[in-house]
This record gives sequence, structure tokens and C-alpha cells, in this order.
Amino acid sequence: MPKGQRNLEDRSESDDFESLTASVPFLKVNHTLGRLSVEVLSQSANTLGCASGSWRIWSLSDGYVDLPAESLKHPNNKICRQTESPQRNDSLVRLPVNCFLFDRSGMDRVLIDCGAGGSWDPSMGHLVEVMAEAGIDTSSITMIALTHAHGDHINGLLMPDGRRAFNGLRKIVIAQDAVEEFLAEPELEQFRPILVPINGGDRLADHLLAVAIPGHARGHMGYLLNTDEDDVLFCGDLIHVPAAQFSCPELTWAYDDDEATARASRIKLLKDTAHTHTWLAGAHLDRPGIGRIVAEKQGFAFIPIV
Repeated sequence: MPKGQRNLEDRSESDDFESLTASVPFLKVNHTLGRLSVEVLSQSANTLGCASGSWRIWSLSDGYVDLPAESLKHPNNKICRQTESPQRNDSLVRLPVNCFLFDRSGMDRVLIDCGAGGSWDPSMGHLVEVMAEAGIDTSSITMIALTHAHGDHINGLLMPDGRRAFNGLRKIVIAQDAVEEFLAEPELEQFRPILVPINGGDRLADHLLAVAIPGHARGHMGYLLNTDEDDVLFCGDLIHVPAAQFSCPELTWAYDDDEATARASRIKLLKDTAHTHTWLAGAHLDRPGIGRIVAEKQGFAFIPIV
């Protein structure tokens, strides 16, 4: 562990926690960015539009979901009681559901995740109307890159009435290990012909790289966009409760498939992004869901873009 870094092993009950953390594979960015040039162009309650170099990036709200606060746990499985509840109800925490879109003039538009559609709580599934609010034509989306196959990330492929939400879609990118779970949803079988399985380290385009972030779900994947001026990592469900997990990244979420691996992924990735000044965009970060990471005290702090 580099000199000056805190020893998180002391805060875990696993003797091999340090070796687990070191084994999590992430892209190694070989430079520290000298300046951060993402510029906010527009903002509303549900949308944020920004630019970096010749790229345009949107953060789009699909809504939110309220889940049991007891899902947040310490490494010893003790329930965390430290999270502030936006509903003034200690039994619930509110998770925003964010999707992200980016393109460059003359290139296809790529959507990261597509929300819950009509498959879950009515507080979610609003991506299509939010895109209209932002002036984005859903038929302009040609590729969707999925971080994993949970319902709040994939079911937005269909409208509540069963129609396809993105008529111009030509490709759905998903981790090889997540394909089976995706196709287990009978209504999504129709997308099999355009499903493109990938692995961490695969380059989807000159400026877009798939980054494996194991632990939360089978095939959990992030996507690293390099704009020539900034790096932006779309990290999926790396963080569920930002009010708690940035300052205490060892806290896990009960819906993680492998809580120890998810914890190791989170700690290593937060260290890496803080060191390289990479922008982080997360599915459940507080709106607008994109910002920078800095080391702070015994953990990290998230600095939102606005």
C-alpha cells in the first residue's frame, strides 16, 4: 500500500482483504490530467448537459427508488445506522436512478443503461419523457452499453405498453457473464440478435473502453470514455448510498452478489479515480450523478459537477 494511504484492512474482518483489493483489475491510466475541462451547458431537475472537447455528455434521470436502509451493512454484517433518509424515515434510503448519454459530432449516440421501464415502482421508468425534456430523440440512440442485467438498468428497453423505446437501436453491449441473466427476462429475448457480449478490457470504439468492476452483479461493467481532454468512468452500481459509502467505502449493499469483492472494487476504484482525476458517473449517485473523487480523512469525498 502506498505510503500515506489509510489501511482499510484494519476496518475489515478479512485477513486477506488487502490481497483481494490488490487483485481487482482496473484500467491503469498512465497520466494525471493537468486540467479538468468538462463544461456544464444546461441543467434542470432531471437533466444535465455538458461538454468535454468535441463530446457532449448528458445525465438523465429515470427517477428514484426507496429501499430498506438495513440493506447497507458494515463488513461484519452489522446494519449501518448512519445514513440520512430523505423521507425522514429511518427505515428507507432513496436511490436516484441515473442514465448517461454521450456522442461526438458525426458519431453514433451511446446510452449507458436505460432505466426500469414500467417494470418496477412508478417512481422509476421516466427516461423517455426526460429525454424528450432534454430535446433528445430516442430514435437517435444507436448503441446501449449496459453495466449489468438488473431490472432498473435493462427494462427501459421497452415502454410500459411493450413497444420498443429506441427504434434506431442497432447494438446492445453487455458483459459476457451477464448475457444469461439478461435473456432470462422473456420480454427481452427479442433483442438477442443485437446483443453483443464483451469482456473487461475490450475497446468498443477508439475512445470507449469496457472496464470490469466485479462484485455487485455477474458481469458488472463500467465504461471509460476518453474525450482527449477528460476521462469519464460510468461506473454503474459501484456506489448505492453516496451519503455513506464515499466516506466509508467498506460499507456494502445487501443486493451485492459478492460483498467482499464489491467492497474491494469500490475502494480500489475510488483510489484510482481520485489519483487520476477521472470523472465518475454513477447510476445511484445523487443528481446529477457525475463529479470528481478526492481523498478525505479516512475515506473519500464526492464533488459534484454542479
